[in-house]
Amino acid sequence: MANLATHDQKSHTGNSSVEVQEPNTEDRAAAKLADFPDPDSHPGRDVVIFDGQCNFCIGQVSNLRRLDRLGRRLSFLSLHDPRVGERYPELTQDDLMRQMYVVDGRPEVDTPADAHGGGDAIRYLSRRLPLLWPVMPLLHLPGTAGLIRWAYKQVAKRRYQIAGKRSDGPVCDSDGCAIHFDQSPKK
Repeated sequence: MANLATHDQKSHTGNSSVEVQEPNTEDRAAAKLADFPDPDSHPGRDVVIFDGQCNFCIGQVSNLRRLDRLGRRLSFLSLHDPRVGERYPELTQDDLMRQMYVVDGRPEVDTPADAHGGGDAIRYLSRRLPLLWPVMPLLHLPGTAGLIRWAYKQVAKRRYQIAGKRSDGPVCDSDGCAIHFDQSPKK
């Protein structure tokens, strides 16, 4: 059942109280997920694999959907969807929890090398979505790839702190929804 935030709202006369129900953040996130184009219904599109338990991620994927103005280039899958493991066995749970991936959906392309993750996914999308073409030259300047990857990683590892985590989705086993980053010391 949907969680609804309620509050009392006084009428213009001031003596009656009306209960107004507004959808909370989780309800809005769930509604957005249901509206995303699905790869089964839209073959040939690039597939954006994202954390469907992350409110921040859902918001950013909604922005991507808007940037795909004609709605012809992207489809979306939550990393928690069982189809991800079936379709992309080369992408591990750790990989997927670490960063979003965009898999090239063109029929002639079918290799793991065509799965772009994190900052590289952002750079890839700047070439695929016409509304991002104005920023594409900046994202592809020499030396920016490392900076974009670093910035992406900083946001990704704090994504649940930024906007929280959906509580109405599938329950994660053990650390299945933990954000996994290599904590080995730098040399």
